[in-house]
Amino acid sequence: MRHVVIQPSYGTPEARRHWADTLDRLVPFRDPRCAEVLTDDERTALEAAHPGGRARFWGTTDKHDRKLDRLGAGDVVLLTGGKRVRAVGEIGCVLRNPELARRLWTPDPAKCLWSNVVSFRHYRASDVPYEAVWALPGFNAGDNFMGLRLLGEDKAATILSWLGLDHSADPAPPSTGSAATAARGRRAD
Repeated sequence: MRHVVIQPSYGTPEARRHWADTLDRLVPFRDPRCAEVLTDDERTALEAAHPGGRARFWGTTDKHDRKLDRLGAGDVVLLTGGKRVRAVGEIGCVLRNPELARRLWTPDPAKCLWSNVVSFRHYRASDVPYEAVWALPGFNAGDNFMGLRLLGEDKAATILSWLGLDHSADPAPPSTGSAATAARGRRAD
């Protein structure tokens, strides 16, 4: 069973800046800035998932370590902000590398730091209001999806089916006019 995570990622000016740095564009992880802090295993995992040497990245703090330990290649993340699903990503690999996170996002040292770095092997921008998710079976109106949420099996299956990801790693060509079509968005990988 593929896991599904819903993660607020766009709510603050700092988050939007980090989004622009590592989600709106592909990051060349072979560049010395990133490459010199990767372990051999991390480099191998990134190269296997992203043979072109570039990937989109998202991160979490260490308080989410246990949840991230359950995730791996092929799991799906809905990145949210402003009461919208702003992107859908399929995980390439999950790394625990605080130094890589610092180099990707150069956070204020006085604020919490990321320790988990997730690459996306497939990524689609979207613009879907929460109401479309709330309308799905098992979801509740008014849920603002605060904090990193690892969905249970039933909700994960519902989201994967809604996105057209229940049978393959990459969505089928979208049909027109539905919220799921908007969630699948334009492919940007």
